[in-house]
Amino acid sequence: MSMILSASVIRVRDGLPLSASTDYEQSTGMQECRKYFKMLSRKLAQLPDRCTLKTGHYNINFISSLGVSYMMLCTDNYPNVLAFSFLDELQKEFITTYNMMKTNTAVRPYCFIEFDNFIQRTKQRYNNPRSLSTKINLSDMQTEIKLRPPYQISMCELGSANGVTSAFSVDYKGAGKISSAHQRLEPATLSGIVGFILSLLCGALNLIRGFHAIESLLQCYLLVYYTGWRNVKSFLTFGLICLCNMYLYELRNLWQLFFHVTVGAFVTLQIWLRQAQGKAPDYDV
Repeated sequence: MSMILSASVIRVRDGLPLSASTDYEQSTGMQECRKYFKMLSRKLAQLPDRCTLKTGHYNINFISSLGVSYMMLCTDNYPNVLAFSFLDELQKEFITTYNMMKTNTAVRPYCFIEFDNFIQRTKQRYNNPRSLSTKINLSDMQTEIKLRPPYQISMCELGSANGVTSAFSVDYKGAGKISSAHQRLEPATLSGIVGFILSLLCGALNLIRGFHAIESLLQCYLLVYYTGWRNVKSFLTFGLICLCNMYLYELRNLWQLFFHVTVGAFVTLQIWLRQAQGKAPDYDV
């Protein structure tokens, strides 16, 4: 019998589980698939935004968008179009229910466990395709999957240690290429926006006083855009800010020095916290 068995909502950045359905089946195959769930969760940031992993009698499908991944386990004969339509519904409901700041700042596993109620209701609907077919339009999802099919993850790729990035940096039937040139950062948090404004303020103050402002502008650039060796560049930039303020020690009072160095340290922290995410799909959300 084809059916959806379980589903989870996971943060892409660090693999933190945000919510999950309650699983009642405890078969050996299900236990093995849970291990694959954990392995995939740790590598979501390196994977394309729509993937399928075939594990014998079961398939694991997931989509990733805006720093959150929606993952489901189903039998191998469950239709692909229904599987990704199910994930699409979870994504739309989760984005509508929770704002990005909550998901980005969550620290406890399963802190949105109440979302399980929606997962269970939707799973029941999708496990009864006869009644479902009259309620949803699958034509858009069928076209989407035909034009851009999910990337098929092999067991070899999943089990490789430290070699996943190169394995997934190739093109796959319209999904694009995951590289530093196309990498996107996670949505900006309130603290990140404040850091950006303060860094611009420091740069403006330096220009008004006739001092160079390139280090503050560089911090703004690193906060907004992804580049190679981004964290290293941010620490070097902060070091440059400290050296410049030491040079200007006689021209500034202690409060001015403290302000510039503190802002530099705060923005460096925000650059480090705002990591890259996988390519976000266009699901008309």
